[in-house]
Amino acid sequence: MIETTIALLLRRAIVELYGQEPSEDLIQVQKTRPEFQGDYTIVVFPFLKMSRKNPEQTANEIGNYLMNSSPEITAFNVIKGFLNLLVSDEYWMRFFTKVIPDDQFGFGKRQDTAPVVIEYSSPNTNKPLHLGHVRNNLLGWSVSAILKANGIPVKKVNLVNDRGIHICKSMLAWQKWGQSATPETTGQKGDKLVGDYYVLFDREYKKEIKTLVDNGMKEDEAKNSAPILLEAKQMLKKWEDGDDQVRKLWYEMNQWVYAGFDITYNRMGIDFDKVYYESETYLLGKALVEEGLQKDILFKKADGSVWCDLTSDGLDEKLLLRADGTSVYMTQDLGTAQLRHDDYHPGKLVYVVGNEQNYHFDVLKLVLKKLGKEWADSIEHLSYGMVELPEGKMKSREGTVVDADDLMEEMYQTAKTTTEALGKFDDFTEEESHQLYNILSQGALKYFILKVDPKKTMTFNPAESIDFTGNTGPFIQYTHARIKSILRKADEAGYPYLEIKIDWNDSNEKEKSLLKLLHDFPQVIQQAGENFSPALVANYAYEVAKEFNQFYHALIILKEEDEAKRTFRLQLSFVTARTIRQAMKLLGAEVPERM
Repeated sequence: MIETTIALLLRRAIVELYGQEPSEDLIQVQKTRPEFQGDYTIVVFPFLKMSRKNPEQTANEIGNYLMNSSPEITAFNVIKGFLNLLVSDEYWMRFFTKVIPDDQFGFGKRQDTAPVVIEYSSPNTNKPLHLGHVRNNLLGWSVSAILKANGIPVKKVNLVNDRGIHICKSMLAWQKWGQSATPETTGQKGDKLVGDYYVLFDREYKKEIKTLVDNGMKEDEAKNSAPILLEAKQMLKKWEDGDDQVRKLWYEMNQWVYAGFDITYNRMGIDFDKVYYESETYLLGKALVEEGLQKDILFKKADGSVWCDLTSDGLDEKLLLRADGTSVYMTQDLGTAQLRHDDYHPGKLVYVVGNEQNYHFDVLKLVLKKLGKEWADSIEHLSYGMVELPEGKMKSREGTVVDADDLMEEMYQTAKTTTEALGKFDDFTEEESHQLYNILSQGALKYFILKVDPKKTMTFNPAESIDFTGNTGPFIQYTHARIKSILRKADEAGYPYLEIKIDWNDSNEKEKSLLKLLHDFPQVIQQAGENFSPALVANYAYEVAKEFNQFYHALIILKEEDEAKRTFRLQLSFVTARTIRQAMKLLGAEVPERM
């Protein structure tokens, strides 16, 4: 790509002009801002100490060197410390001719490296997936797809949190008030059924706390002394001790939840290469803790609980085993990390988890290092912001979350209503209409979630996400369908636009602008992979769609009488549609062939 060529020439220019080798971070090649003339801009300020000249002189010397060294650079201009370069039309035409038949344009070649293991979803088996899980799943899946597009081998994994006090709360509530209810007898998805009992536990727990407080007990003491909580803790102890009855109930209720999860994952288009279960990894974590005790890396308090002292690292003491010997989240994460290392020997272990767990992953890396695991440095926390609703935050235990299934169904119905209101799809069969509504609703949801930088907290508004104008998935999808309609009409007219090689001259600015944007696709995929940011791909897809619509409204395509111009514009349309499809695919979103 031309950016690489410019960067290499720039490095050579600094060496030959000023006798010094510039470091990698000083080589900055950027796209020229629209208000200035040029294609690429070099920031020359970093080289002033080497040139010992003012910015304008330095920029002019470098500009002349580049122009004399490469036929691709046809002109330059200098604005203060910025060198703007103009790339030849011949370069753009060669690029375009090469890219037309390349279905894999933008994607990197498969690298022979250790895989990146990406954990996402990580649900608890005491409730259905909700809006927060939607962002997690879409982000994890899309980052995996983007890394694969960069040629990096990826393993997508899920850790199901299937044991612990929160699971016992649902189990205990079902025992007390479930009256043997099952998904079959109630007609409910299993994850929703179990989630209802988790909410019921919390309701009864709060009643007991209030009773204790009303009888004179302090609130903190009441929270720890509520009989229903003590029963749940006793159930957890029985589970870890292998009690047959508790284990049987646990297994049965978890199976209900897994069946419900699979339905949600399938509709969302989410999959995994391997699923880990906390019930299978916590024992390995406990073994690592025992090993740390024997080596005096960890210590035991008087009550029997086991801790890791991180105060010398600027943190605090971290609990790894409770006094009754039961494990905590950190225990199983130690075991899971070790197991994944043993399974894959990955180059990176990426955890897609909300930013409220930043401290947890700082501790995880430190504890593993203290236990002598040198590979702990490969752990990366893809920390993302929470998803909120216009009315505020969600709370699972209070039952105020947006259920993922309900959300997807609402999106589907909104897509159906919005599409039918446009009145352009009366010729669709019922099956075609259903497929279209599903494509639009999933595209709207995925695009709206993923267009936001992962690190930012976001507010999700379903009504805003399904709009055929603006920065939305349906706008991009509609643009793709529009292009495909143009190409179908070209085929019907017998225009062999893909079979003709043309020389590009007398180009229109709208043509050139669209072509330059298409040229950016490989770099966008690379940057998105480096930053774990699907937002870069999402917003690029929007820019391409927006640029095409400007091109479409400014120029004649099918009715253009000049065959060379018509062919070139049809070829541009073809590559644009393919690029939009590939970009949206990296977000897990489909694009319709017609609308």
